[in-house]
Amino acid sequence: MNTVYILQQIINGLILGSMYAMVAIGFSMIYGIIRLINFAHGDVVMIGAFCTLGLLQVVKAPFPLVALMVLCAGGIMGILIEKCAFRPMRGAPQVTGFIASLAVSIMLQNLGVLFLTAQPRNFTFPDYLQQVIQVGGVSFRVVDLVIMISALSLMCGIILLVNKTRLGMAMRATAENIDVARLMGININRIIMATFAMGSALAGIAGLMWGGKFGQIDPLLGFVPGLKSFVAAVIGGVGSIPGAILGGFVLGLSEVLFVGLLPPIYSAFRDAFVFSTLILILLILPNGILGKKPEGHSG
Repeated sequence: MNTVYILQQIINGLILGSMYAMVAIGFSMIYGIIRLINFAHGDVVMIGAFCTLGLLQVVKAPFPLVALMVLCAGGIMGILIEKCAFRPMRGAPQVTGFIASLAVSIMLQNLGVLFLTAQPRNFTFPDYLQQVIQVGGVSFRVVDLVIMISALSLMCGIILLVNKTRLGMAMRATAENIDVARLMGININRIIMATFAMGSALAGIAGLMWGGKFGQIDPLLGFVPGLKSFVAAVIGGVGSIPGAILGGFVLGLSEVLFVGLLPPIYSAFRDAFVFSTLILILLILPNGILGKKPEGHSG
């Protein structure tokens, strides 16, 4: 095991972590606004992957246009989920929203199997994105570079939007106290819808990235990335966008280094390692790395 091999694993971990971070941002944004863990969020990753496959192989659209359309498709899916599943039961106990999100997730997975079949599909990007780049013995494909640059750009864009725009100010006010925000004249429905749209748009693009990275997709694709991204959001501090980004990179690096640096026999236990990492971090930092203490909490 040499330095080049370790650097290779670190790069692989950063790529995986950037995809986890993209999905984790949506979990944190939605939770921050309405205190809901939307487990259907991971299935938007699957929808984004299949939209990409259809646009590339059937429509033959150019890749930049495909990325823009997938971003829009994810946003539209988020709006539909919010308006059809969560808005009618707003104000109900939290457990109701939790059960509803699981129901939507299972419904989307089964609709995917029904209309697309459970057969995995090969997922290929254009040839120019598959070219391999060698830098000092470390190799990566052009698509890996695109994933990293796109993910970082979108994450910076979301942070700027939330911190520097009127919409972002309204989102932060709603997250702080939804009732006070309503009294201030903020259109709560519009803010919540925008939050779902932005978070789901990032999840849709993450589906495009996931398919390009691993080369195969199926209708159950979103379950594992969604679950691990939720873990990343909790590690970073659920409700915090910077925390979600940090948690995604921590989890991606930890998972890849666990598989890459230990004997191959341990690779089958990578998911157990993910949740062990979550437990360990929460034992030390119960609110996550960048999470805030709940109001009224003492000690």
